[in-house]
Amino acid sequence: MAEPASYRPQPGEIPTHPGVYRFLDPHGRVVYVGKAKSLRSRLNSYFTSVKQLPPKTFAMVHAAASVEWTVVGSELEAIQLEYTWIKQHTPRFNIMYRDDKSYPYLAVTMNEKVPRVQVMRGDKKPGVRYFGPFHPAKAIRETVDTMLRVFPVRSCSAGVYKRAAASGRPCLLGYIDKCAAPCVGNISVEDHRELAEEFVDVMAGRPGPHMRRIEGQMKQAVTELRYEDAARHRDELEALRRVFERNAVVLPEATEADIFAFAQDELEASAQVFHVRQGRIRGQRGWISEKVEEIDDARLAEQLVLQIYGDMPDAERIPREVLVPALPENHAELTEWLSERRGARVSLRVPRRGDKAALLGTVAENAEQALKLHKARRSSDITTRSAALRELQGALDLAEPLMRIECFDVSHTSGTNVVASMVVLEDGLPKKRDYRRFSIRGDVAVDDTAAMHDVITRRFSRYLKEIAEQGPLESGEISEATGRDEQKFAYPPSLVVVDGGQPQVNAARWALDELGLQEMAVVGLAKRLEEVWLPQDDFPLVLPRTSEALFMLQRIRDEAHRFAIQHHRSARSKQMTASALDEVAGLGPKRRAAVVAHFGSVANLTKATAEQVAEVPGIGAQTAQSILEHLRGSGPESG
Repeated sequence: MAEPASYRPQPGEIPTHPGVYRFLDPHGRVVYVGKAKSLRSRLNSYFTSVKQLPPKTFAMVHAAASVEWTVVGSELEAIQLEYTWIKQHTPRFNIMYRDDKSYPYLAVTMNEKVPRVQVMRGDKKPGVRYFGPFHPAKAIRETVDTMLRVFPVRSCSAGVYKRAAASGRPCLLGYIDKCAAPCVGNISVEDHRELAEEFVDVMAGRPGPHMRRIEGQMKQAVTELRYEDAARHRDELEALRRVFERNAVVLPEATEADIFAFAQDELEASAQVFHVRQGRIRGQRGWISEKVEEIDDARLAEQLVLQIYGDMPDAERIPREVLVPALPENHAELTEWLSERRGARVSLRVPRRGDKAALLGTVAENAEQALKLHKARRSSDITTRSAALRELQGALDLAEPLMRIECFDVSHTSGTNVVASMVVLEDGLPKKRDYRRFSIRGDVAVDDTAAMHDVITRRFSRYLKEIAEQGPLESGEISEATGRDEQKFAYPPSLVVVDGGQPQVNAARWALDELGLQEMAVVGLAKRLEEVWLPQDDFPLVLPRTSEALFMLQRIRDEAHRFAIQHHRSARSKQMTASALDEVAGLGPKRRAAVVAHFGSVANLTKATAEQVAEVPGIGAQTAQSILEHLRGSGPESG
């Protein structure tokens, strides 16, 4: 760990202008990004009275080895540059509200001849009516299921619709009255469109006329003694009431707002948001993130707004109002940025009274409860994980904390389809986006040790190449706004773990020594007796069976093995599929590869119909039939 005094800029070097700064570790990885009205005042606060800094800030300044800054001309420029750097580098010590899913919406494809109801994520398409966002996705699926009982609009895919039309038989939804089955003429295309328009009308918050119509039909059926029809209309009314109870009106129907609130302690922050559309709460989401420094609700709101709406693929979905518990200092610039993103005016404000203020209080209560629940679930886990990392560092007599551990495993079947995996732990937790797969070919695929040497060489050759391209790091101002392009694969581990005993460990050590990485620590974990092997040692290191360090090594070894087996099975399945197609007449290498890529396995291909096989580019109906006949060893496919 570096001492902050070793890279502190000289007095007078730091400008007093507003700007954005980055702390970088010894390997050039950005660990923290911040902005300040006065760079000199803000950066000096990190280097004076270091021992009095909050725990996370203390860890950050000791993990860093240099600091860079860029002077900007306005607060809006600072907002944009800080957001760009956080998104580019995903710094470890920044508050990151991680969520790998886009918002789910209920969509009705009114741009199609036969409209379809479906749950959609991602970019907005012209001519499609959207309702939401909903969260969790289960809520929207329940709403769709209920609505289809009353308005049985088509919800099947294009392929299912075409096959039903060709066969003259509706799919299951048509048989159970959850689809009016326009595919087989049970309803005309025109009447089906009217049904879809009614569906849209109800979802837009205008159920009254339709509920009154259904109620009139129910009474008419009772008068005519058609009790089964009356019961069906009664059930339809109840279904509509359930939908609108689940999406109760809490604000005026014209309201479109996202309402944010926070709860925090000295180490972590909890954020919650309610999505209000057409005056109804359509969804709720929450995040928990670690804090690096003392931060108030205004700064939390700024960072969350930047991340949520900056990453939104379709900026038109930004609501007209964003309600927060405290306004950031640069709220005017933030409002301008949101309005530019949306292409229309956005109001960023704090509700002071009325229903919106009351709803903000409810969101804040949810954030508080989420933080309490998170603390209860994670407290023992954090303690155990930290103890395991400290114990492993002591057992291996390593000077550096084990911030990042990488584990490698090789998998094959009798020397064929040789593959390898790399999995990563950071702070004792899996970092799945940094996982890597390797295919081993040629002479190095003859045994595990040669394969391990090849994988280690390839992984760390890439690291050395990118370090060489990056060049030396120096503290001070940089001229480019985007800085250096971060390569996560090049970031080196504190410890390399290999699945195996002494031969595999020595192979890995040999590869690292050839690359000049003699200081990088390597160990192996042998499956037979769960022994820890060090390079060139004749005897293993035996950790106690109750050791948390041993449990951590076992977990990362098993994860590497799982990931390698997954890759191996995929490679073997594709090879088997390709081999099975070798003798199909008229099927060349390119089209064979296209079939393999499309279906992935012999099992999937065998289950497919000739029409599905013919959907592969370059495969005609006759060739598709030949493929299936060859695989099934039978006559022409029966309908």
